Amino acid sequence: MGNLFDSPDRDSILGRIAKLRPDSPRQWGRMQCAQMLAHCKAALEAGTGDKPRKQVWIGKIVSPFVRRGLLSDRKPFPRNSPTDPAFVVSTEKDLEIERLRLTELIHRFCELGRDNAGRQTHSFFGRMSGDEWGFTMYKHLDHHLRQFGA
Repeated sequence: MGNLFDSPDRDSILGRIAKLRPDSPRQWGRMQCAQMLAHCKAALEAGTGDKPRKQVWIGKIVSPFVRRGLLSDRKPFPRNSPTDPAFVVSTEKDLEIERLRLTELIHRFCELGRDNAGRQTHSFFGRMSGDEWGFTMYKHLDHHLRQFGA
């Protein structure tokens, strides 16, 4: 599993995003392709600090028991993994607009760097290092791109 801060891994993710089409069939879940891109953007905004998050109470309780495994596990997230309700996207979205927004945000996340990411709070895991943010965001994007066969 890659890290969004590493250029080859970031380029791979961006290439996969570029291949998505409005009719890309989902393999699981309920979101349409454009909604998935908006969902990924919403999650990444926590990592840039654009939309700061607080750690949810269940994360404070459960995170210490699962954090190490999930953050060090090189396996993809399982299908139909739970999501923060704040990141649920149920309205119609335009694929090209969402693709552009997410692509720009990925570049911005990386330009802001590991130090900036390390100052942000993840809604489930709480404080993470910059490398953990890069790994987690790569893993999240990979999960959803696989959801649409990319």
